[in-house]
Amino acid sequence: MRSGPVESDCGCGPTPSELRALHGGVTRRTVVVAGALGALIAGFASGPGDPAFAAKYPTWDDVERARRNEASKNAEIARIETLIRSLQSDVEAKQAEAERLGQEHVLAVEAYEDAVDRAEALQAQADAESARAEAAAQKLGILITEQYRSGKRDPALELFFSGEPGSADDLLSRLGTMDRLVEANREVYADAAGARDNAQSLSAQAEVARAERDRRKNDAEKKMQAAQTAAQAALVALETQSEHRDVLEAQLAALRDTTAITVADYQTGVEVRRRERAERIRRERAAAAARAREEERRRQEEREQAANAGGGGTGGNSAGGGAASGGGQVQPSGWVRPAHGGVTSYFGSRGTICSNGYCTASGHRGLDFAASCGAPIYAAASGTVTFAGWSGSWGNYIKILHSDGSTTAYAHILNGGYNVSYGQRVRAGQLIAYAGTTGASTGCHLHFEVYRDGVRVDPAAHLRNRGVRV
Repeated sequence: MRSGPVESDCGCGPTPSELRALHGGVTRRTVVVAGALGALIAGFASGPGDPAFAAKYPTWDDVERARRNEASKNAEIARIETLIRSLQSDVEAKQAEAERLGQEHVLAVEAYEDAVDRAEALQAQADAESARAEAAAQKLGILITEQYRSGKRDPALELFFSGEPGSADDLLSRLGTMDRLVEANREVYADAAGARDNAQSLSAQAEVARAERDRRKNDAEKKMQAAQTAAQAALVALETQSEHRDVLEAQLAALRDTTAITVADYQTGVEVRRRERAERIRRERAAAAARAREEERRRQEEREQAANAGGGGTGGNSAGGGAASGGGQVQPSGWVRPAHGGVTSYFGSRGTICSNGYCTASGHRGLDFAASCGAPIYAAASGTVTFAGWSGSWGNYIKILHSDGSTTAYAHILNGGYNVSYGQRVRAGQLIAYAGTTGASTGCHLHFEVYRDGVRVDPAAHLRNRGVRV
């Protein structure tokens, strides 16, 4: 599997301080504990993210001392070069593992949904055949009743009416012993018996399909946990790299420098670059948010103009009686529109999309909101983050479990664009991430999903029923 792309749309990479804030719930201890569930993290226990390894990072005093001796300087240069390579290798290995398990999670969810569809389809067919058998048996019973009432007395008829059959199967069993009486209605009887047999066969198949559905659901849940554990390990590795890479490269430059620039000058330069990068990210994200809000304001004006021109109708995108809502505005129901932009693709079928080394299936089980790169993404309701990490074709991905049992999901998040972490409680309308184009995505947007019992349902209907305009 090809590694996910490096986000370059707006240069919004996280600073070390941002990473610590964004992933405050993800510590090296929690990753090691999570890794105890399997060998996933244990394989990387001696990498740069390990506390014992971290103790080997040079200080600026080490660099200052090494500059005074050529042999010490060369040794320190080799040491720092090794550390930089190790940091990069650690990030790449853990990101590759997170990508692998993330895609397994995607495929497991899709397999579970397919199993649910098959079980429901088989049961629907079984129910239809049962209804057909019941109707045919009742029809045959009526015909025989008419024979009885017409005065055609027969011991077999007396036997037939001696008890009340409780079901189509009981009725057909009684009728099956009455060859002479059924003979004239053989076609009706055959149809009823065939429907009964089909219903029994389909019910058995549906039972097997439900067992497969339950197995797939369990598998999807396990794959999500494995992907989350790997994603946390990758985030810690990236955080470790971000914390140390700038310093190590500045220390390396200081050791190689033969001019009068001091070690203190290099140390100051690192801090200046960090502040500049943080300020640039802040400005770019603020500008993206402002653009998104302006776009939503323009769309709202167009909707109001269209409604006024049409005599006050609400149109096809009505919020079910609720007030119009921009992204992040909490409605009386406690639910929120998760982004500012308009909807560009609804729940249903569409062509396969391939991008960044991933392909989507033809079904589109979500709602796409237009959003510029770095635009804010809001929690659709209060809840707990149950997933935050890479997940294959969904790219950077967040899932939130809500009190009503539903789960919302947010895909294609910007690299470094998480604003919450696994296990964190969030409130409705809280800024949780920034829009990107990771995974199977051809441009920055938010792909928004709603799950019920592990299966994705139409998010537009879900939001409208809660007073949110989409």
